[in-house]
Formats: sequence, structure tokens, C-alpha cells
Amino acid sequence: MALELRQNLKLAQKLVMTPQLRQAIKLLQLGRLELTEALQAEIEQNPMLEEAPSVLEPAANPESLNAEENPYQAEAGVTDRVKGDDPATVAEVNWEDYTNAFDSDLSFSHETPPADAPSQFDFISATPGLASYLQWQLTHLDLTEQDAELTTFIICNLDEHGFLEATIEDICAFGHCSTDEAEGALRLVQSLDPAGIAARDIRESLLLQLDRLDFDNSLAYRIVEQHMNLLESRNYTQISRETGAPLKKVHEAVAIVQELTPYPGNEFSNEQTNYVVPDVFVYKIDGEFVIQLNDEGLPQLQLSSEYQQLLKQKNGLTSESRGYLRESKRNAEWFIKSIEQRQRTIYRVMESLLKFQRDFFEHGPAAMRPLILRDVAEDIGMHESTVSRVTSNKYVHCPQGIYELKYFFSTAVATPDGDSVAAEAIKTRIRQLVNGENPVKPLSDNKISELLAKENISVARRTVAKYREQLKILPVKHRRQTR
Repeated sequence: MALELRQNLKLAQKLVMTPQLRQAIKLLQLGRLELTEALQAEIEQNPMLEEAPSVLEPAANPESLNAEENPYQAEAGVTDRVKGDDPATVAEVNWEDYTNAFDSDLSFSHETPPADAPSQFDFISATPGLASYLQWQLTHLDLTEQDAELTTFIICNLDEHGFLEATIEDICAFGHCSTDEAEGALRLVQSLDPAGIAARDIRESLLLQLDRLDFDNSLAYRIVEQHMNLLESRNYTQISRETGAPLKKVHEAVAIVQELTPYPGNEFSNEQTNYVVPDVFVYKIDGEFVIQLNDEGLPQLQLSSEYQQLLKQKNGLTSESRGYLRESKRNAEWFIKSIEQRQRTIYRVMESLLKFQRDFFEHGPAAMRPLILRDVAEDIGMHESTVSRVTSNKYVHCPQGIYELKYFFSTAVATPDGDSVAAEAIKTRIRQLVNGENPVKPLSDNKISELLAKENISVARRTVAKYREQLKILPVKHRRQTR
């Protein structure tokens, strides 16, 4: 069969995503902080877009105030003219004089600084972390060159909890030193603040802290050193048998250990805290729920009146400039339309969630109903993928707290009488049972399953264990407390 080029005419239907449609979909799934950045970026790129001024009371004209309304002007005789000068002769203000520019020679002249002069932003300090805090303490010690290298290596190999990730062999290989010299450098770092730093595990960290508190010969030190596994399982009775100490003394020693910090490096973490800003508010007013979108902090967009006026002029623009402005105007109009559509979609989805999960807003998570994306999609007449994008990274502030919109979707667990219970409601009930248990005789997963069965909720033991782990609740052996 010979290879040849042919021209064929074929009629077909297919969905083509235009750049505008892609932009609308992208805006729909952005979170609030990401949306603010997208709006600012679009304002910078599109000359037709500008931020609308906030609606405020118009400022009073100082010239229109009489002497009674403005007594200060009457007393001082201040006018819009500089006394003795003609305003036409007053030089125009050079606003460059008021910029926060760095002047390298610290003179009072207002010359432009050189291009390579450091910026004021170069002097913004970063939040000091654990490593910088330890290095600062070492600068006050008289260290040899070898000790300085070894201690720096040790500090650089601490994780975010303050534990040493390197071994003694690694320290010896780095510094070409003996084991005694490596251990000496490690003990030097461990003597720094906070207590327990540079330990290999939690046990060693607790021992270092007890030693710092002069408890090295105490019962608490002996329990951590020799019976750490029993301490983790809270088997205080067995600790009393093996140490020969009365149970009361064991409880007193455990109380001392509980006051220690198992992860000493956590308090020096310089990770930024991300705060959640809700996208929508739900208020209960006079027994009815009211939905309000959160537009605070979002720039209000509008078309530039100056560029629109420029487009209306028949002369003064080249064909390329006119085409560019027309294209920018179309993009700006579509962008504003996409933002409005996004807000309307969020409102409709929240309205549907409020209808399906009204019991949750009234009584809390225990009253959560089973709900899937398809239920909301059919209710508002949209596709499931659209609902999924709307509920991702969007938060609602309601009388019960702040929740992600995804939280309101929960799988169903069938009950013996044919009804269904949301998995989130079962988790809430498990948490309530654990919080109300007897700490001396905590509830096992099998016992929790039996209690739920009495409430007409059929959940297997393995499912209870899975939900308990998701709730970060310890197993029964770690929750048991002996008197």
C-alpha cells in the first residue's frame, strides 16, 4: 500500500475548551488567598481592569467651609496660597523625595542611589530557628577548631523535633576524629538550651531533661531508663512490681515525667502558620439561616473608564493599539463575568448543603446525614466535577465552627432497620464514648462496637478501629490509667 497525502472533509462534534472556559474553571477551584493573588495578577496584566474605589462618604471641600465650620482656618488665616507667594511660582513637589529609598552615603541630598545599592528589603530578618539559636549559644564558648566543626555538623543534622539524625560513626567520618571526641562534641551540644536537644530518641531526651533537673538518681529517671515500654502502655502496676516502689510513688514519678517536653525542638519551629479565611458565612437570625459570601479583602473590579474613552475616539490610535485594547476589554469582561459566576456557584452549593445538612447546623456533627456529590449536583443542576471544584479549599463559618465544604459529604453506613447514618456522625459518637469512658477501664474497640449496636448502628470492630485511628485516639492499652 503506497503512502500518500490526502485531503478529507469530515463533520464531527467535540467539546473544545476555550482559553476563557479554562480560566473560568481555574478560578472556580481557587481558594480565597489564591483568588486574591489571581485578581491582583490580572489587574497588573490587563490595562482594561482596575480596582473600583471603595464607596465612602465624599470628603468635604476645605474651601467651602466658613469660619464657623472651620475655626482653625479662621484663627490662623490659612488659605490655599502660601502667604506672600504666588502659587504659580511654587515649584512642583518632587515625590521621589518621599520614597523610602536607601541612601548609601547617609547624606541629606536627594540624589538617586546607585543601581547596586542595597535595598531596604535586604535587611528584613528571617525568624530564627533552632539551628541559629544553638549556634548563638556556641559563640559564647571557647571552642577549638575541631569542636566548632563537629558541633556545627551535629546541629545541621537535627530534625525539626531536635533529634539527632546522624550517628557517632557519621560524626567521626566527617571530622576524622575518634569516638571519644565525637561523643564529647555531642555532649557539648546536649548541654545547650533547650534541655533534651540532640537526643537520639524520646527516651534519651527525657533522660537528658531529668538530668538537667537533678533527678538523675530519682525513681522517675529509673522508670524512663529501664521501663520505658511499661511507661508508654501506662502499666503502672507492673512498674511498681519491678521497681519495688509503692504505686503512689510511681504515680508521683510519672507526674514528673509528664511535665517534660518529649520533642524539645518543636518550640523553636519557624514554620509559618496558615490561617483559614472562610469564603462564606452562615448566620442564624430569628430561627432562619442566612448565607453571606465573604467579599472582604477581594478587590472589586471594573473596566477602566479612561481606556474605554480612548477606544471611542476615532483618531489617535493605530489599528494595532485599537485591536489590543478591544481584546483586553473582551478579556476583562469575561474575567469579571467568571468571578461573578464563581460567587453565584459557591452560593448555590452552600444553599444546597444547608438544605441537606440542616440538622448539622442545628445540632452539630452528631446529626450529620449521608451526602454525596451527586445529590448536590442534581439539586442545583450542575455536574459533579463542578461541585467538587467548588467545595475544594473553600471554608464556611457557621454557628458550629469553621469547616471545609468537603466536610459535609460523608459516606453512609446502613442500620438494621434500613436507615443510614453518616460516617462522620459515627466518628463523633465514638469520640463522645471515649471522652466519657472510665480511664481505669477504658472501652475497647469491640466494646464500642457493641455500644453502637445498642444504638441501632451496626459497625464492625475493624471499622471502629479505623475511625478511632482517623480521630487520632490511642488504643485502649495506651488510654488505661491505674490508680
